[in-house]
Amino acid sequence: MALKFRSVVAAANAKLPVSVAAIVLSASTLIAALLGIFRDRLLNGLYLDTYPTGIDAYTVAFTIPDFMFFILVSGALSVTFIPVFNQRLASGNKKSAWELSSSILNLLALVTIAASILIIIFAEPLVKYVVGPGLDESARALAVSMMRVIAINPFLFAIATVLSSIQQAVGRFVFYAMAPAVYNICIIIGIVWFTGGINIFGWQVFEGGIMGVALGVALGSVLQLVISVVGLLGLGFDYEFKIRWKNLGFRRVLKLLPARSADQGIDYVSSIVQTNLASRMAPGTVRSFQQALSLHMMPINLIGVAISTAFFPKMTEALAQGDQVAFKKDLVKALRMILLFATPVAVIAFFTRGYIANFIKNGGDFLIAGLLGALVLSILCRCLFHIAARGFYADQDTRTPLIISVVSIGLNILLAIAFTTLPDWGGTNPAYGLAYAESIGALVEIVLLVVVLSKKFGKFLRPDFWRTTARIVIASAVAGVAAFAMTKLLPLRATNQSFFSTFPKFGVIAAVSLLIYLAVCRLLRVAEIEPLVAKAKAFLFGWVKQKR
Repeated sequence: MALKFRSVVAAANAKLPVSVAAIVLSASTLIAALLGIFRDRLLNGLYLDTYPTGIDAYTVAFTIPDFMFFILVSGALSVTFIPVFNQRLASGNKKSAWELSSSILNLLALVTIAASILIIIFAEPLVKYVVGPGLDESARALAVSMMRVIAINPFLFAIATVLSSIQQAVGRFVFYAMAPAVYNICIIIGIVWFTGGINIFGWQVFEGGIMGVALGVALGSVLQLVISVVGLLGLGFDYEFKIRWKNLGFRRVLKLLPARSADQGIDYVSSIVQTNLASRMAPGTVRSFQQALSLHMMPINLIGVAISTAFFPKMTEALAQGDQVAFKKDLVKALRMILLFATPVAVIAFFTRGYIANFIKNGGDFLIAGLLGALVLSILCRCLFHIAARGFYADQDTRTPLIISVVSIGLNILLAIAFTTLPDWGGTNPAYGLAYAESIGALVEIVLLVVVLSKKFGKFLRPDFWRTTARIVIASAVAGVAAFAMTKLLPLRATNQSFFSTFPKFGVIAAVSLLIYLAVCRLLRVAEIEPLVAKAKAFLFGWVKQKR
């Protein structure tokens, strides 16, 4: 039985080509995003109107644990560990590669368990003075309690991230792709079952309430780790309970890690500032802004992160072999692919923002929809950011993106403070200032990254790239006009804003707008469209032939 299980896991964890890996990652991200929508819809339906201070407390509770994970692990590990690990494998030195993996795993486990313990000890002052100074006393106490439950996340996520990074490095993405969906399922379990209390053999072990959601989060963290461990089967990982400080690969990662960790930390500092500022506004603002950010992150993860993650191992391999031509070719190909998908999605998201907000809260939410509209520029910029930053990381350069992040995030924070404290900020809710600052900071960051990339590797964005970009923008604008017109033909009505009423309208608007976009792209001869059209024809006509 055990052998059969191992063989099934090994088959599922086979190495995937870049194109297939991108599809798997995009599909898994979409599934996780849909589960996330369902999760947020349940949570917002229970608490956003009836208990806004409680749901603000829940949102605040995540801020510090997430910050510790981002600054210590997260993307910092994957973009520093994978290039060095791949170098060891490419040279045939598997022993050094596994020593590197074990050392990183053990070190991060020690550091993050210490961080988790510190969060538990200092949760109260962290909430009171750093992330939730505007919360009332009861909400602050609730945030402290939930933060202490969620504090275990950095430790569990750190181990899972090291294990999944090993899988990414060798082109195995299946189990890595499964983890986010499982995490969301566990939070849904917390919302549906744990909030009603936990009763074992007639004994009430947990009274329930919004704290049950925090328990679901903890369960999701544990299962994510289990999936990451299962994904190692068949890879030959030789773990040892030891930190080999003399391993050259380990030393190299430690040298690269601080700059990237600081980059991640600085990026998340803006989130802490945003939460701090939002906590001083009307009850529910913290949650509404966080929800708008989550919605705008969906296409970023689905397009920018998925495509960048799939291309990154190939880019690191090209530079490891000294082939800058192949590296720049892959970089430009990824940029064009991201632009092709992200531009129309951002435009359509702007015009359908009311429908989208309805997905995560029955009846919609004017503030969430408005904030999403203000964040639409950030969608496109953040999608491009992930591949542009990886251009530096593939060359084991973490210092340059750090410097650029310091500039852009510093600008973001200054603008956020200014826009939310200026009197009569456009006569709008001050929360909009947070969204405008986020978009401007994202635009500045991607411009700086591309300019410095061009100086580092030589000019790589040729005239044909800009011609294609212009055509994509024109096609997206036409699709946007179509989306706007259809929102007038299929308006949201106050009498019926249920999911099953609004989703078909959104589906029609999005589908027709995308079809128009593809048609205009083909009319303008955007080369990247042709493979998609060919595959669509093969799928449709192949299906028709099979039916006949």
